[in-house]
Order: sequence, then structure tokens, then C-alpha cells
Amino acid sequence: MKSIYPLFGRMCRILCLLGIPAVTHAQLDRVDLGSSSRQDWYVKAAAGTTTAKDPGIALTGWTKAIVPGTTFGSFVAAGLEQDPNFGDNINKVDRRKYDQDYWYRTTFTIPAAYGQKRTWLNFDGVNRKASVYVNGTLVGSLDGFMTRGHFDITRLANAGAENTLAVLVSIPRQPLANAGSPNYLSSAGWDWMPYVPGLNSGITDKVYLTSSGDLTLQDTWVRSELPTNAKAYLSVSTQVQNHTGNDMDAILEGTIMPGNIRFSKKIRVNHGNASDITLSKRDMEQLVVNNPKLWWPNGYGDPNCYTLNLQLRVNDQVTDAQTVTFGIRRYSYDTTGNVLHIAINGTPVFIKGGDWGMSEYMLRCRGAEYDLKIRLHKDLNFNMIRNWLGSVTDPEFYEACDKYGIMVWDEFWLNANSNLPADLNAFNANAIEKIKRFRNHPSIAIWCGENEGWPEPPLRNWLQEDVRVFDGDDRYYQSNSHADNLTGSGPWGAHDPRYYFTAYPTGSGGNLGWGLRSELGTAVFVNFESFKKFMPQDKWWPRNEMWNQHYFGPNAFNADPDGYDRMITEGYGKPKDIEDYCRKAQFVNLESNRAMYEGWLDHMGEDASGIMTWMSQSAYPSMVWQTYDYYYDLTGAYFGVKKACEPLHIQWNPVDNAIKVINTTRQDVDDLTATAEIYNLDGHIAAQYTHTAVLSSPAHSAATAFALDFNTDHLDLAKGKNIAASSAPDAAANANDGNPHTRWSSRYNDDEWLCVDLGREEVVNGVGLTWEDAYAKTFKIEVSNDNEHWQQVYKTDNGHAGPMQLTFPEVTARYVRMHGMERGSGWGYSLFDFAVYQGDVPSSGLSDVHFIKLKLTDSHNKLVSENLYWRGNKRKDYTALNTLQPVNLSCTYTTREVGNRTFVNAVIKNPASSKSAAFGIRMNVTRNADGQQVLPVFISDNYFTLMPGETKTVQMEYDNTPYKHDSVKYSAAPYNNYIVH
Repeated sequence: MKSIYPLFGRMCRILCLLGIPAVTHAQLDRVDLGSSSRQDWYVKAAAGTTTAKDPGIALTGWTKAIVPGTTFGSFVAAGLEQDPNFGDNINKVDRRKYDQDYWYRTTFTIPAAYGQKRTWLNFDGVNRKASVYVNGTLVGSLDGFMTRGHFDITRLANAGAENTLAVLVSIPRQPLANAGSPNYLSSAGWDWMPYVPGLNSGITDKVYLTSSGDLTLQDTWVRSELPTNAKAYLSVSTQVQNHTGNDMDAILEGTIMPGNIRFSKKIRVNHGNASDITLSKRDMEQLVVNNPKLWWPNGYGDPNCYTLNLQLRVNDQVTDAQTVTFGIRRYSYDTTGNVLHIAINGTPVFIKGGDWGMSEYMLRCRGAEYDLKIRLHKDLNFNMIRNWLGSVTDPEFYEACDKYGIMVWDEFWLNANSNLPADLNAFNANAIEKIKRFRNHPSIAIWCGENEGWPEPPLRNWLQEDVRVFDGDDRYYQSNSHADNLTGSGPWGAHDPRYYFTAYPTGSGGNLGWGLRSELGTAVFVNFESFKKFMPQDKWWPRNEMWNQHYFGPNAFNADPDGYDRMITEGYGKPKDIEDYCRKAQFVNLESNRAMYEGWLDHMGEDASGIMTWMSQSAYPSMVWQTYDYYYDLTGAYFGVKKACEPLHIQWNPVDNAIKVINTTRQDVDDLTATAEIYNLDGHIAAQYTHTAVLSSPAHSAATAFALDFNTDHLDLAKGKNIAASSAPDAAANANDGNPHTRWSSRYNDDEWLCVDLGREEVVNGVGLTWEDAYAKTFKIEVSNDNEHWQQVYKTDNGHAGPMQLTFPEVTARYVRMHGMERGSGWGYSLFDFAVYQGDVPSSGLSDVHFIKLKLTDSHNKLVSENLYWRGNKRKDYTALNTLQPVNLSCTYTTREVGNRTFVNAVIKNPASSKSAAFGIRMNVTRNADGQQVLPVFISDNYFTLMPGETKTVQMEYDNTPYKHDSVKYSAAPYNNYIVH
């Protein structure tokens, strides 16, 4: 297969033009030595290469290299390896070829503008170690991908001639976790990406030249103290280094914009030394900023940033300069109720976010391509990204998060293993470097020590001290990513929506409850257009091992692909081919991912403080854990999450049928009108179920508007049926005799049970328990069809005296039992009543599948939020959707071009004459010439449903640069039109 790497390279070069660095060094004199600047690099295995550092050697047998990039990526770009994205190509690569050290070489000239200044050779990162030679002479070494190289080559480099730069890159040590750390830990394979040959070793960050005088600036840092939101105290710290043998005087000058805040200070730096300079309001009254423009996360305000231009002058000549972008904000934290809560500028923030692994599994995401990724997260209504295992190291990631108001949960490079890095000092030095490099970014909200574990001593204390000393304790330090005031991680498979509203979705590690969940995910299958790009045609259908190579099988067991299959087949009918599978999968994606966030939002203000999905972006073409896919196609999961995370949002609780208004902003909103309408498959309204309420929505709250009047009567299947018990069997019938005054009591033992025989298999979806004071603190509900093999359908550690009504997704069973595991008192278990509820009891006047249409309008009748759900009389059975009649949609498209962007206003109407609701309408943009998708496209809404006579306007936006000479097609098609009748 042809490599797609050049396409990535072209995209990155175009996007790089948009980048705005957060900290830059001597930008006016900077000369990029990367491949995107037409700098020719070459790479060759170190084994047997003895003269690689010497100038003038012939480059016979060397391969054109990509810098920044990886060794393996260079060979892919050169066409010497098959496209690693396609099929199982990457698993066929000879790892031994790349799992070794490599030499890199290039040549450069010193710009004439450098004149008599000092010339510096700079490296921003190498994975994992490197020795650097200029004209055959060793100038320094790098140890760790966060280590910066800043080498004075003034005397080595020839000003008027070509210079040779040779770099010997050493591969990371295995095992990557944690012995080889710091490194990109997932490079050796994970349950979402393959083993990358060479373990992503290479010159993985920027290489460039700069010039300076004899004094230089290092690690400029701007901090803000915010006593009130109307006043900020700034402090500016920097290190000035003297590279001469003489004491030197200089003037440090700064300008902060906006506001044109200017300051200067005379300084002296002793010969050969570095001087740490800190300026604050005590030194400069200009550093008191009245009415500052604050940095806010997405949904809470504008992410305002400031820029500091810092110059160092000697005798009126600029000897060095740095530009720093920073934000004025104040993070605060509390752990009330053993739940971590975050506030910014005094405002509580509900965390809605996503976990990232690698930005791209071969480190081919570069430059301002991050702008695209982070803008998509803003569009998702997210406000946080978790940089899992510190897998993203590019500054453009942080710059884009600053720009779009996305907070960062940032981690170091440790993963749940009771081993330490082989070189503790190198690890800690890289941790300090990371903090120094990124601490100016207002987006960083949390530093985290380890994924799903606690750092082993001494790193446990070292990392906390690193944050305290080098970040001034401005952010919270979380030692373990799923414990210590968090509610764990996982599960990672798709579930019935009711699962996410039922206490509690079980997490691994951490505390009970919703709380703050650092990762919870679902499998997410791609659309057919993307599936074709990475799957060989003879492996399209049915599911096979090649699917597993792209993580839909045992390789991604945590994603529960078998359960995902069942949700498609049982919910929407058995797919007839891969196109049908991909199409139906999008509704599983949308429904489960929306419910995941809405389940947490439903409990906001109680014990829920936030949730992040595993994962929000795709590093490898796969069928798991993503919202948009590897090619930037927006899946059903994307639109489900986007809908759920609206700042002001109306939603349905599928367990208790409550309609709530969710406010994740800092503004109270009054005079809202919430409306719920129920429609049958033919698009006709079932008017008897319509509800309307006027309400207020306080900031940071989930306000109940009303409950829908579906059939909620619990038909008790257990009354009078045969019942057995682990002890006191003669009294067991007291629990289902209908008499509220008789009871069953077990012996004084934790492991006790009570089991009812329904007489035949029934559909059940809950139980009712009425406890005496002798209750079960921990118990589970189990079901069986043979009284021998049991399935757990519910478990809690929060039992209590009195009545408890418990629901769970429908299951067919003959035997239902309460299995006590831990008593809540010194006695046994005592039940006045044990009821078993019949499931699938339909409400009158509703088709087998019906639609819940919610609207939220403001005092001017303007639509604020809308939401649509599909519900089955048999709750998990949506197959009646396959009886929908075809619909001939009316579509009009208006376009306008602004620069290289095309904006589309699409008006989609389901004609009043239609005999059916138009379900799951998918908008798409394709190229006329070959039908290929236009990607990426920002779309305001997708997979939406229209009743007869309804109209919806959808906005789309895309970069038209690649399509200047091609015509494109806009389409809108409902699920109905693909049904074979």
C-alpha cells in the first residue's frame, strides 16, 4: 500500500503556519533545521557505521529522514515500508531493523545575520538519548525526551562554509514501563495501538539555530495571584546566564500586552554564573493589573491570554529576548466528601473531558494540526483533556488548549508497575524540565504522578516536591490517576443508557459514587468510509482476526466488543453486511456515549464533579475509544457527547423518567421553558404524554423540570411464589406474602441469601426490598434460569434500612435472589418484603419504538437546547426502527467562502406529507470525482431526527484548499432509506 505519510507532512506544514508558541527564544534570529524547512536529513543504523560523525563522508546507504519524527516513520515516508495503517502491515515489520540505535545527519550554514554573535544549536527533544556532534566534535548529550539541548557552537561552526551535524540516537530501554521511562510508554503496544518498530525513537522534537549576545535568558515564568477577579498581581521570573569571564551589567525590559504594561530593571550578573531574577508588585507597581482579562475554560468565559516580550540589553544592544504567553487565572480545589472539585477564578467547574494517548501512534501529528484536534474538543463542549502518561510532549498541544479554553490534566511517565525507572535522576530531571517548559500555560490544571498507581519511593515525594518548587504549588498534584478522592477508572465497554444513571457505574480503584471519574469509555466503531481505508476488502465481513488487529477483538478485551456486537444485533437487528454494521453502530455510539456524560451530569451538585471519556481522540485506525476517528470523520459518539455536554442542556433520565435542565456555566438562567413531546414511528405525536414546565436553572446545577408519564407501575412477579432461603427457610415466605408486618430473618452471618422461583422465565428489570433495621450494607441481586448458574445484575455497598427500589436493564430469568455479603448491623438480614418487578410493560398509545423530543427555550422563545431519544416498549429492542418508511428529504445548501474556508448552511426538511419520522439523518460531504469524503468537516449536528413537517438548519465548515479544482457534494440521508423492506 502507498504510504499516507506525505499527506500528513503536507497537512502539518500548512497547519504549522498558524502556530503561536507559548515561549519562544530569540525568534527573530531563529533558523529552523527541521524537514519542513527543506532541511535534508538522513538516517542510518549505527551498527557498523563508524564514521557517521565525520564531515564529508558519502551518504551511501543512508535514508532520507523526517525531523522532527521517528526512525521508523522516516523509512515509511521513504516508501521502504508498507503503509503501517493498513491491514496488519505494521505487525509484519521486522522489529530488529528498527529496535537499535541510529545516526542522523544533516548540513547547515550559519546565517550572515548572526555576525559576531554567539551561535546556539538547540534541541527540544530526542527519544530517548542522543550524542550531538558538530563537524565531528562532540558538543553535548541529551538524556530524555523532555531534555533541552542548548549548545554553544560559536567556535566549532564555520561561518562561511557548510557545517555537518550528526546525532547518534539511542533507543529507549525496555520494558518501557517503567524501567525505560521517561518515554512514550505505549510505543511497545497497548490495547488501542500496536507495537511501533523502533519504539518511536528518533529526533522527536524541533532542532534549530539561534543567536545571542553574551547574556542569555532561560525559563522565563509569569505567575499571577488573583485576590479578586478585579485585580491581579503578576510576578516575572527568569534566569540570566553570563557566558563570559567578566561581570556584566544589563537592563531587563518587559512589555505585557494587552495593556502595554512596561517595566525595566538594571541587573548585574557575575562572570560565568547564572542569576535568578524575580520581579513582583514589590519591585514594579506596573505588575498590579486592574480589571484583568481572565482566562476561562470552555463554556465559562473567554480564554484570554497575555503576552510578555522580555528583552535583555547590554549597551543598548539586545543580547537575548524571549516571548511568553500566559493567562491570568486562579485554580482552587477541595475534596469535600472525598470527591475532588475544581474551581477557576472562584467558579466551580464541572469537568467534561477526554483522555488522550498518543497524538498519533508514530508521532506524525505535528505543529498546528493540534489546533484542529483541540478545536474539535472545543466543539464537543469539552473543558479538559487528560494527557495520559504524558504521552503528548509538543508545545503546540498546550498552545491550542490555551487558545480554546481546554484545561489539561497532565501526567508524568509512570504506569501502575511496582518498578522504578532505571535512571531515577534522568527521570526526575525530565520531570523538572517538563514543569519548567509548560508551567506558563494557563490550561494546565492538574499534575498527576502515575496512571492507576502511586509512584514508587522516592519518586512519590520527588514529583510532589517538583511541582511545589518549580510550579509554585499553583496547581493540584494528584498522585494516582484513579484513587485519592477519585472514583476509579473504567469500565470501557458500551452499556445500556440506564447503566450510567444507576448507582454506581463500577470503576477500578478509587471511591464509590459518581464523583470525578478519570476515565470511562466505550467501543466506537467507525463509519464505512473510514473502515475501507485501513481494512483489506477480503476482510471486510464478517468479523475476523483482521478486525482484532485494529482492536475489535481480544486485543481490546476491555472494550467488550462481544457486548457491543450484541447491542447492535439485539437493539437494531442483525447486520446484513459491513455497511449495515457500520451504520447501526453509530446509534450505539451516540446513545451510549451521550448517556455516559448525562448520567454524571444528572448527579451534578450532589457527588458528581466530572467525567472524562477513554478516549476522545484516535491515534491509530481502530474501532475503539474515540469520538472522531483517525481520519477526522465524526462518529455517532462525537455527536452524542457534543449534545450531552452543551453548557445549558435538557436531558432525560431513562431510569426514573425525570427531565432535567443542566447548567454547566457560571450564569443563573431564569424563565426557561422545558417541553417534552412523544412521537410514534409514523411521526404522529402522542399528545397525552406532552409536558411543559417553566423553571430557573442556577449555575452549576441539575434542576428537575418534571417526570414523563410512562408506565412506571411495578408489577410484582414474586408475590405468593415459591421462595427459599439460606437460613430460616420456614420464614422465607413472609417476605413475599403481601403482608407488610411479617418478615424473614437470617442467622447472624454475612453470607446469606433469599431466592424466589417465578415459576417460569420472565422478563425482569428490578426488585423492591423493604428492610428492617437489620439490613444488608453490601448485597447483590443475582438471576438464574436453572438455580445453579447465577448472573449478577446489581450490586451495592450502600444498603440501608427501609424500602429500596432497585432497577437494572431487562433480563430474562426464572430465579431471582438477594445475596447478602456484609451486614449493616450486629444481627442478620431481615426483610419485610421482597418484590421482583416485571420488565417490558408498555405504555398505552405508543408504537414499539417511540421518540422523546425535548426542547428548552428562553424567555424570548429562542431555542436553547434540544434533545431526542428513541425508546422501546421492550427497552433494549429498537428493531421496530426497521419498519420505518423511506423519506424524501428536502435539502437546500447555501455556501460562502472566506479565505480557504468554505461555510455551508444546510436546511433539511422532512415534508409534511411523509409517512414516517426521518430517523438518524446523516450529513456528509464528498468529492464528486470519486465519492471520497471531504475531511475534516465541522458539523453543528448530525444523526438527528425530523418529524413530518419539521425543518433543521445545519452548519458545516471545511478547508477547501485540497478541493479547489474539484466539485463537492452535500448529502443528507436518514436511516429509513437504507432499510430493505
